[in-house]
Amino acid sequence: MPHAAATLAPPPPPASARLRLGKMCIAIQAASPAELIERAEIALKDANFLEFRLDSLPKPAATLPKVKDFLVHHREVSAIATCRRKANGGGFTGSLTAELEILTKAAQAGCQIMDLEIESAEAAKPSQISKLREAGAALLISFHDFTRTRSLEQAADRIEAFKPDFVKVVSTARSLSDNLAVLRLIEDRSLSSHVIGIAMGEEGILSRVLGPREGGAFTFASFSDEAETAPGQVAAHTLRDLYRLESLDQATRIFGVAGNPIAHSLSPVMHNAAFRREVVNAVMLPLKARALDDLLTVIRELPLAGVAVTMPLKQEVLPHLANMDPLTARIGACNTLRTGADGKLYGFNTDVAGVVRPLEKRLRLKGARIAVLGAGGAARAAVFGLVEQGAEVYIVNRTHETAVALARQAKAKSLKHEAFAKQHFDVLINSTPCGMKGVKQSMPIAANELNASLVFDMVYNPMETPLLALARSRGVPIVTGTEMLVQQGARQFEIWTGKPAPEAEMLRVVEHALRRREA
Repeated sequence: MPHAAATLAPPPPPASARLRLGKMCIAIQAASPAELIERAEIALKDANFLEFRLDSLPKPAATLPKVKDFLVHHREVSAIATCRRKANGGGFTGSLTAELEILTKAAQAGCQIMDLEIESAEAAKPSQISKLREAGAALLISFHDFTRTRSLEQAADRIEAFKPDFVKVVSTARSLSDNLAVLRLIEDRSLSSHVIGIAMGEEGILSRVLGPREGGAFTFASFSDEAETAPGQVAAHTLRDLYRLESLDQATRIFGVAGNPIAHSLSPVMHNAAFRREVVNAVMLPLKARALDDLLTVIRELPLAGVAVTMPLKQEVLPHLANMDPLTARIGACNTLRTGADGKLYGFNTDVAGVVRPLEKRLRLKGARIAVLGAGGAARAAVFGLVEQGAEVYIVNRTHETAVALARQAKAKSLKHEAFAKQHFDVLINSTPCGMKGVKQSMPIAANELNASLVFDMVYNPMETPLLALARSRGVPIVTGTEMLVQQGARQFEIWTGKPAPEAEMLRVVEHALRRREA
């Protein structure tokens, strides 16, 4: 007679094994049940994996019939139910017992995963946890630190003591390096657990985008740009279209644009479009870098294949370069880093290309008389680059002594404003912020001082600056700041990939993004 155990049916697979989840879960919160379902319907264009933040509603339990009806009509949807209590970072004001009842009813309504915070799990009786599991949905237990990133392993151990189907550890990034701790946790735990790791805040974008690439079960996205349910959450359409979350893998090369502030940067839009067009397995992310050491740590340990850097990092990074091109050394600023096969950093300045390339398409630079308005960081690349091309460069600056100093360094000439106004130039370049969105002074010169055959405004937001509008009205040809942005980016793309840049596509997406901002 066979052993009794041999006649028993095999145990059912864990709830998580029956799920087919995407890499992105869209978190949805709303002020009313109707709005919750309306947003869920709209979210389906981006993903079939949704989180219902029931704790955002005044009466979570009363919403569940609508959730059930939605899930009946959308069998393709996988859903997480969350009803986090206020003491643990959520919006629910009820008791632990009430929270557990709502999650149980959510499972009965068709939600396949229940998110229970670790504080509630530890406060609940074993019988209550058992009853919750009996509802049939997978159990996700989550930890949140809303202040910093620390003790992640201990947090994961606390969660794993309950043997849940999913382990979710969420911290707050205070630096870019905090992402490394989260990604390391995911990598270490992904073979033994379905783990989700996220660092909240603007600095945490690396964890949000790269978590699934490191073995994370999935990441969370917001319903829209204005509907984040946690600090730093990225909109679903951005994760899907801009960062191509679903196609990221271990072979994907990671690039960044680093600075502070950085949210406004158009580099991710421009470069990710170029990577897509040229079928390069790479992604660029915006990196809020408060300190150079923090950025260098991430470059080294992630590692990053290359970085576009903004001020003041352009100057601070120079001592950390293994080598740089001669023009970068003369200018004293580097805006492009490439990580070599030896792991060392190599520096370039593509701001020069952003000025020189558009102009050399329109005139012969050798011997051309060019006036540069301004003597700051933006002007330096223009002046040094144009002098190297043989142009006769004149620097005009509000503080004349600054113009004299730059002219001496670059072997250019300086002009006082009154002398500039009496002359004529082949090209007039504005390197000042005059005309930029948010800057009070709209014109760097008076209308009667437009004294050039070609006007180039480095300001690209707005695309049509007052200076460019004046030039157009006089029939003077122009070069926009958008073209400069794209040309310096095209040179970066060539340095990083060794391929010709798709300039037309880069210009198209940058102009589209700027029009949306101006709308």
